[in-house]
Amino acid sequence: MNKLTLKGPVLPFIIFLFVFSFASDTISQSVQRNGNVINLISQQESYQFILCTPAMIRIRNSGKQGFESNEYWMVQQYEWPEVSHTFSETEDEYHIETDKLHMVIQKIPVKVSFFDADGKLISKDSEGEKNSMLYREEKPFCTKELLPGEHFFGFGERMDFIDQLGKTVVLNVGRGIGRPHEVGAYNILEANYSPVPFMMSTNGYGIFFHNSYQTTWDMGCSSPQQYQFSAEGGEMDYYFIYGPAFPDILKQYTGLTGTTPLLPRFAMGLHVGTYSGGTWGYEDLASQYYVTELARKFRQLGIPVDILHLDSTWRIFGKINGKGGTSFEWRQTGFPEPKQMFDSLYAMNYKLVGLHIRPRIDNGDVHTYLFKARELGFTYPENGEQGDFLNYFDSAAVDWWWDNCLEPLADLGCKFVKTDEGSAFGHKANESDKLGPQGSEVRRLHNIFPVAYARAPYLKFQQYNGIRGLNHTREGYAGIQRYPFIFAGDWPSEWQYFLPVIRGGLNIGLSGIGAWTHCMGGFEHIADPELYIRWCQFGMFSPIAMLFGMEHPSYKEPWRYGEDALEIFTRFDKLRYRLIPYIYSSYYNMYKTGAPVMQAMVLQYPDDPNTCDIDDQYFFGKDLLVCPVTVKGAKTRTLYLPEGDWYDYWSGEKFQGRRYLNVVTPIETMPVFARAGAIIPMHPEMKYEGEKPADPLTLDIFPASGSSFDLYEDDGLTLDYQNGAYALTTIGYKQDNDFALVDIPSPEGSYQLPDRALYIKLHIDRKPQGVKVNNRKLSESSQVIPEHDIHSINPSWNYSRKNNLLFIGCIQKSGKPVSVSIQF
Repeated sequence: MNKLTLKGPVLPFIIFLFVFSFASDTISQSVQRNGNVINLISQQESYQFILCTPAMIRIRNSGKQGFESNEYWMVQQYEWPEVSHTFSETEDEYHIETDKLHMVIQKIPVKVSFFDADGKLISKDSEGEKNSMLYREEKPFCTKELLPGEHFFGFGERMDFIDQLGKTVVLNVGRGIGRPHEVGAYNILEANYSPVPFMMSTNGYGIFFHNSYQTTWDMGCSSPQQYQFSAEGGEMDYYFIYGPAFPDILKQYTGLTGTTPLLPRFAMGLHVGTYSGGTWGYEDLASQYYVTELARKFRQLGIPVDILHLDSTWRIFGKINGKGGTSFEWRQTGFPEPKQMFDSLYAMNYKLVGLHIRPRIDNGDVHTYLFKARELGFTYPENGEQGDFLNYFDSAAVDWWWDNCLEPLADLGCKFVKTDEGSAFGHKANESDKLGPQGSEVRRLHNIFPVAYARAPYLKFQQYNGIRGLNHTREGYAGIQRYPFIFAGDWPSEWQYFLPVIRGGLNIGLSGIGAWTHCMGGFEHIADPELYIRWCQFGMFSPIAMLFGMEHPSYKEPWRYGEDALEIFTRFDKLRYRLIPYIYSSYYNMYKTGAPVMQAMVLQYPDDPNTCDIDDQYFFGKDLLVCPVTVKGAKTRTLYLPEGDWYDYWSGEKFQGRRYLNVVTPIETMPVFARAGAIIPMHPEMKYEGEKPADPLTLDIFPASGSSFDLYEDDGLTLDYQNGAYALTTIGYKQDNDFALVDIPSPEGSYQLPDRALYIKLHIDRKPQGVKVNNRKLSESSQVIPEHDIHSINPSWNYSRKNNLLFIGCIQKSGKPVSVSIQF
């Protein structure tokens, strides 16, 4: 075996090797190597193997058309540091080894296999194919062997299953068509609002099929011995990503396609959508006065909310495309003074107010934006003529669209848009019989159109507002995570759709898209009050909490669903606001690592066979296990606690894990468990984010022998965090038989923290002998320390035998270290 080790900078030369097969029809091959790139060239086709990292390799087959140029809608990273590796050759194979992977390339026919550093087989191409990567009628096709014990996760916002082993998955942006909607738009098997051609295997690897055409994944459906992925066009181009842990795979995948940037901190609060009192069929009732009274009622009832959007009836429908076209003109009878409306909303401390749009631009009563865009060549061609869709792939078209259509709305007070119906490009739309542009090029662009459509206003409003961007969109594909956030689509307020929506959130998180939400209570139809409550409980423990419905006259407004619904909704909403430090820190972790805020059980426990098909419970952040109640009238539900110890979040009762548990489920609560070791940071109740200083900082600690939590803080608005203006504090906890320590070191980063009180709640079943803060002994209080009024007392501690809680109050000076020692 000939072997060459490559280390250090890129080699300034190309190495050529020539080999010949021993088949009856001799086929010559040449190998060209340059740094991280290995090209295998034959008379028929060319293969390219690119070492992106020691654990990620890009594999391409040019076919007859040659390699495609780099695109930046899906993939953001094409330049990689030099990867140290060895290259060697035998008579029948090439071997490429890094410190993480060993790839074996069979020469004739070309096939690839992957082994880990210990020689364990991870993945291999199927023996049944002549070649590992084929083109059938110019369509790329790849077949791999299905190894024992493999299960598959990801594929985007799938509503059907968590584990796709044995299934066939078709990925193409859109939803079911046909009537009635129950077998069309509401068909969970065809729901494809945000497909992603990426999956992870329990064998420790992921595959990202870098192709924007419709793809089909046969995950052992046709044969239990193999799985296949193919596309309707384009190049055979995929990335093989080795973990072996799922979080490591996600980190590399989002490093390739982009992570989710931080939203403004107030976006962790409640979002409310409204039809302004006039849903479809009642458009004449839509009014700015309804909007301002709605906003005022939330404030009067003490229901925290920060963001509001007006859905489609704020504008007149288009003259050419009707409801399917955006005129950008206000419905004058109901909105005579839109600036006055925006000003009133911002005076009530709403942070952002946005408007709904569709991708087809249209003419109105005053402006003929569609005709002007056509004249300028800024719409995408349809049937050889200028069409109705703005060409969001064209920066000049986007600039014109912003200057003429959106900036005038921004000048009035609009701060973001909801980019609805991105699936309509090249497909039948919800509100139009038109199919839009057609042809091979459109089929290539169809799936990435929603990414371009969301990107345009995200960046424009970010620049105009001078704060972090926010865009509210329905459709997506690989890369949509860079322009947050996305919602689950228009699911009816029926019990049968509740669990599929949860499933969609889990799957999209497993696919690198974490800033996700849904319409609490469902979107269409009047909800059963019990369903409304259960869905809203789940919604408050979702990555984005959004309330929005289209049914007249209820519109999912909580006071319209009874006193119980109002009380429960408000209590859970207030809790969410208290949890914003925990949620915001989870968003920062997602920005850095790609790990979603809402995590399927299998993401953290892929080796536990009990987690593979759990679709009705999940981790919210890394430490809270949330178990929604999805069955009407349920008095109990069964849930699974994985390995370790767990605490009932509400009662503090401790349970041993790796067991199923049957718990009671009264309507006023939802089962939530905290991992032993969880440190949950919280701030005081607020009517809106930033209403008052986040003081005290509460640390709700569910102890284990040792644990930590990374508390993330910054200014909550600007992009300065990307340049180090943040404070990242790794809060630690450890204990043994007679001692416990809460360690709060100085933070990493340049963001200056204020002086503040610390309020520590430690769930522990014995009273300590004493407590010290920075080696100074605290006095014991005879009463429970008041969290809301901690500044009025001296630093002290109190133990409640009734609740098994130790309360400690002290002061932290401007991010200085605090060490709290507890002696038993």
